[in-house]
Amino acid sequence: MRILIAAAGSRGDVAPYTGLGAALRRAGHDVALAATDAYAPLVRAAGLEFRSLPGDTRARGDVRDRRELMRTAARFITELGRGFADAVDHGTDLLLLSATTAPLGWHLTEATGTASLGAYLQPTAPTGDFPPVVTGSRSLGRLANRATGRFALRMADRVFEQAVTELRRRLQLPPLSPSAMRRRQEQANWPVLHGFSTALVPRPADWRPGLEVVGTWWPHHDAAGRLPADLEDFLRAGPRPVLIGFGSMAAGEGERLSEIAVRALRRAGLRGILQTGSAGLAAGGDDVLTIGDVPHALLFPRLAAVVHHAGAGTSAAALRAGVPAVTVPVTADQPFWAKRLAALGAATDPIPFGSLTAERLADALGRAVKQQAHTRAAARAAQHMATEDGAARTLKAIEQLTKG
Repeated sequence: MRILIAAAGSRGDVAPYTGLGAALRRAGHDVALAATDAYAPLVRAAGLEFRSLPGDTRARGDVRDRRELMRTAARFITELGRGFADAVDHGTDLLLLSATTAPLGWHLTEATGTASLGAYLQPTAPTGDFPPVVTGSRSLGRLANRATGRFALRMADRVFEQAVTELRRRLQLPPLSPSAMRRRQEQANWPVLHGFSTALVPRPADWRPGLEVVGTWWPHHDAAGRLPADLEDFLRAGPRPVLIGFGSMAAGEGERLSEIAVRALRRAGLRGILQTGSAGLAAGGDDVLTIGDVPHALLFPRLAAVVHHAGAGTSAAALRAGVPAVTVPVTADQPFWAKRLAALGAATDPIPFGSLTAERLADALGRAVKQQAHTRAAARAAQHMATEDGAARTLKAIEQLTKG
């Protein structure tokens, strides 16, 4: 079967699909992954065909400002929509669509008759169990949670309006609004698999049929891969260090964040590793090492704790390693995952990015490392996650869908 996975966004929105795609390829399928050009090396390293999608995923302005975030998202989606159809050839048998690409992919399936399946990294369907993940708000009760969940979907529909209008015109389809298409898919119980662990988010009982939580899709990495020599030397030179990194967040704030990180580590009496990321973190010394991208699966189990922005993938990776976390959420779904980790006991209470200081970070690190309750909670979650196989369940769902 020829499968096309379509994903768009930051590195964390694309990397999990490299592992899923590699697993599907090992099962005998011909797999391509469509993403923006920045992730072509990531996709090809997993042995997958790369298809180019247009769009610039780099943050513009203050990503903590929700209005600016919506404007940036609308510009990106409109650009994405203009080249989306080019990524799908007539030989594609199945489209796997992320939460970002599904509202475009649905129109392609209408035009071509190609089967499709949702493959989401976040829960987007309204539920009484929690408020919409993109709002970062506290639970307001079951009725209000569902109402705000429906409102969040309507706001997302607005982001896709221009892209959908242009795409349907190109596909020679009659006009249809994003909200009307979404309701059509919901009424048909369009299947969506969610690639996160039930340790973090159990499947809500009030979700409609067709929505399932299958377990995490882990980014591909070379099974024979090794950590860089200087990193190995640092790990062996003393007690387990703490990793501090903000992934694709905080661009341009590297100097300030590096200073905060080093002061916090020394105040807490801990060795540290700074991961450069988009922020450009950097520092040196006998007790601090700066690194670039390395596989979480190789590094995280050897750490005392992880300080991170609470992106879905990094949150899952720290939990899988049984390592406590200190979360510093910046925007979007990050406050949601940060609260989930804290509720499990596997992380300290989140420190909002705008409130981060060396003193607050040092205090949280001291509790994360020295209070064994956080480590025990992370270890319990890791044991739960070890029983899940998101890729295998996805393969089974594909087989059932295509048989039907």
